[in-house]
Amino acid sequence: MIRAAALLLLLAAPAAAEPLRIATFNTGLSSRGPGQLLQRLIKGDDPEVAAVVAMIEAASPDILVLQDIDYDAGGAALSALSEQIEPPYPHQFALLPNSGMSTGLDLDEDGRRGDPRDAQGFGYFAGDGGMAILSRFPIVEEDVRDLSDLLWRDLPGAIPPPLPEDVEAAQRLSSVGHWIVPVDTAQGRLTLMTWSATPPVFDGPEDRNGRRNRDETALWLRLLDGALDTPPPEPPFVIAGLGNVDPDEGEGRPDAIRALLSDPRVQDPAPTSPGAAAAGDPTETVLFDPPTGPLRVSFVLPSADLTVTGSGVVWPTEGTPAAEALGPVDNWPRHRLVWVDVTLP
Repeated sequence: MIRAAALLLLLAAPAAAEPLRIATFNTGLSSRGPGQLLQRLIKGDDPEVAAVVAMIEAASPDILVLQDIDYDAGGAALSALSEQIEPPYPHQFALLPNSGMSTGLDLDEDGRRGDPRDAQGFGYFAGDGGMAILSRFPIVEEDVRDLSDLLWRDLPGAIPPPLPEDVEAAQRLSSVGHWIVPVDTAQGRLTLMTWSATPPVFDGPEDRNGRRNRDETALWLRLLDGALDTPPPEPPFVIAGLGNVDPDEGEGRPDAIRALLSDPRVQDPAPTSPGAAAAGDPTETVLFDPPTGPLRVSFVLPSADLTVTGSGVVWPTEGTPAAEALGPVDNWPRHRLVWVDVTLP
């Protein structure tokens, strides 16, 4: 009798929830002209695309944030990429990015207008190097909040350099975008907060890109503090994207990313990989050419109430079967896919 009752209780107990895998990945797939990425995807023989697809399949995330993927109004390029991934993602989301968005101003003050540096974010055309989300669960598009039009000067505590009045009145903070995107997962609603910050280099002594990169990450801190007009999302949430600055080395102003990584409202699983360990530091996520070398610039940060069950970076050691499955190393994107497994409270 006792054993039978115990068995009934065991059978009645709910099964443990399968972890959700959240990932971020700077693909490096953007092209120099509109429609060129779609052509590469349709052609089906691009080795760099194949490496990106293989890296995504190696991790098989449930929710995947992509950077440096060109935007088109019909979502054709994103759909074409998803169709090459096995299994394909049924839910896709993207918005027109600030990168490549014309301002009609001489933002870089070089005496010319209409150059890539005169766009809201560096870009050769509208939609160049955008962001996107692929998901195995429905994206609640009607509840998405897009913070990409926030002016740089309007972020509390921002540190822009002195700018001409017309530039200051037009310059957005986001070089690509800042989105708050709810996803209805099998475990309940999870809010994704994502961004793709500008590299803190390629400027002059005014350190414009370094300052902007810092403030693009600081936006999340101000949001969580309730300092913006947009209210902070309720937990559970995950901040995932391209911070484009290493908290400990390399160029840039790391105070904002350090503050975010140590904020008690989020947790840093510090994903690692054997390939990064061989390169110098197991938490690094990108391999730049010398002298910069490897850095940690991509982040997946779950809110403090989520249970982290695993994490990693798709960066196998060269010569291993896992590396061979990704194809020739020369075709790998410089940035590696970063993933974290979580269960909702």
